[in-house]
Amino acid sequence: MAEAAGVPAESLAGCRARAARTVLDQVVLPGEELLLPEQEDGEGPGGAGERPLRLNAAARSRGRVVCGPGLRRCGDRLLVTKCGRLRHKEPGSGSGGGVYWVDSQQKRYVPVKGDHVIGIVTAKSGDIFKVDVGGSEPASLSYLAFEGATKRNRPNVQVGDLIYGQFVVANKDMEPEMVCIDSCGRANGMGVIGQDGLLFKVTLGLIRKL
Repeated sequence: MAEAAGVPAESLAGCRARAARTVLDQVVLPGEELLLPEQEDGEGPGGAGERPLRLNAAARSRGRVVCGPGLRRCGDRLLVTKCGRLRHKEPGSGSGGGVYWVDSQQKRYVPVKGDHVIGIVTAKSGDIFKVDVGGSEPASLSYLAFEGATKRNRPNVQVGDLIYGQFVVANKDMEPEMVCIDSCGRANGMGVIGQDGLLFKVTLGLIRKL
């Protein structure tokens, strides 16, 4: 009985793993494992076929694969965590890899590292601003995370101001953290948005299309 019960479970696991290139722009379900072509194969193109994506440091690959919303790295595997359509964006260099994510229609925004967002300053807590970005909890923004900001030269940020910035920390176990500077320390258009204008909410699907 134990052997008979184990066979359907193995076949179910095999059916759950699908090649990503065959399901692009198709619906994927939570718990599925994606199989991607190896970026570097010792036997040449097509020698080893499809294998689970190697995400550890020991694996050699020509291209970097970035996991976007709806996907999670679990050891050497790439698992689907949301129901939606699988999307892929090729890198600009064309060297393989790229960005994979699941496009789903959800109401609440989930912060992702590197995303550029607009938030509302809701409170000041010491040297930290709390910014409402539409997620489950507010993001933190340090007063030093502005171009040219020092302990003496603090930015003029008030409660109710609109902030345009990007996430540098976005983890399900940690509070999201924003900055208003790029990797070179420049604002690059980020910071406090002026008084003129109108802010209104739209769906996440429209934002991704824009």
